[in-house]
Amino acid sequence: MSTSNTSRPADASGSFALGGDLPVNRLGYGAMQLTGPGVWGEPKDRDEAVRVLRRAVELGVTFIDTADSYGPIVNEVLIREALHPYADDLVIATKAGLTRSGPDDWRAVGRPEYLRQQTELSLRHLGVERIDLFQLHRIDEQVPLADQLGELVLLQKEGKIRHIGVSEVTVDQLKESREHAEIVSVQNQYNLVNRGSEDVLEYAERENIAFIPWFPMATGELARPGGPLDAAAKEHGASPSQLALAWLLRRSPVVLPIPGTSKVAHLEQNTAAAGITLTDAQFEALAAAV
Repeated sequence: MSTSNTSRPADASGSFALGGDLPVNRLGYGAMQLTGPGVWGEPKDRDEAVRVLRRAVELGVTFIDTADSYGPIVNEVLIREALHPYADDLVIATKAGLTRSGPDDWRAVGRPEYLRQQTELSLRHLGVERIDLFQLHRIDEQVPLADQLGELVLLQKEGKIRHIGVSEVTVDQLKESREHAEIVSVQNQYNLVNRGSEDVLEYAERENIAFIPWFPMATGELARPGGPLDAAAKEHGASPSQLALAWLLRRSPVVLPIPGTSKVAHLEQNTAAAGITLTDAQFEALAAAV
C-alpha cells in the first residue's frame, strides 16, 4: 500500500469524465447526512455543515451528490449557502423522484409534471441555470419509464439539465433507460460488504458509465476488533473506513464513491483514503474477507 499527502488529497483518486465531457475527481462527497435525523429537517449543527462543504472543496472534492428530498430542500439550500458562487470545476449532482412525508419515509413519484417541477425548484435552490447531473432518484413503477426519462430529456434539450443518471436500477432497467435517454451514471448501493449490484457495476464499466456507490463505507462486522478489516487497517496504518474506500477506488475506474459525514474531522479522514493505493494482493484479500 502506498500513500500520498497533498493539500488536495482528493486529486489522488484520479478523474472520470461524466458523459465524456465533464471531469470530476473520483472521490466525491455525499451530502445527505447534512440534514436532521431520518434525513428530515435542518442539520443539528448548521455551522459545522457549512464548514464540511467548504472543507470538502478545499480538499479537492469536485463532485457533490445531493437530492431535492434530502431535508427535503434543506440540503440543496445549504449547499448554495456554503459554496455559491461555485468553483469552475465543481459538479453538483442532484436527484428527484422520491417524495417525503416524514423522517425516513420515501415514496417514488415519477410523473413528468412532478419531475419538471422539482427540476425547476432544484435550479432555484442551488442557484444554477443548468444542473450538471440530474438523476432519477427511483423509477416509479406506476409511470412508464419512457415518460419519466422523456421529461428529463425535454429539460435537457431546454438547457436545464446537462447529463442524466439513474439510481437503484437493475441491468435490465439500465438498458431500458438507455433506450430513452443518454445515461451517464448509475447510483446503486454497493460496498465491500454489499456487492449485490456487481452485475450493474460490470455493465457500467463495459459501457463507460459512472457507477456511484452510495453507503460506500458499510464496514460493520468487518471492522469489529479482530475482524478482517480491522486487522488489515492496523497492518496498513489506516482506518477500516479508509480501506473500504480505497477498495472501491481500486475496484473499477468508473467507480465514484461519495462518502458522507457531518463532521470535518471525518471528512478529512475519508478524503485521505484517495491517497491509499492497494496492491492486487491487498485488494483480493479484502474482497475475499467478506
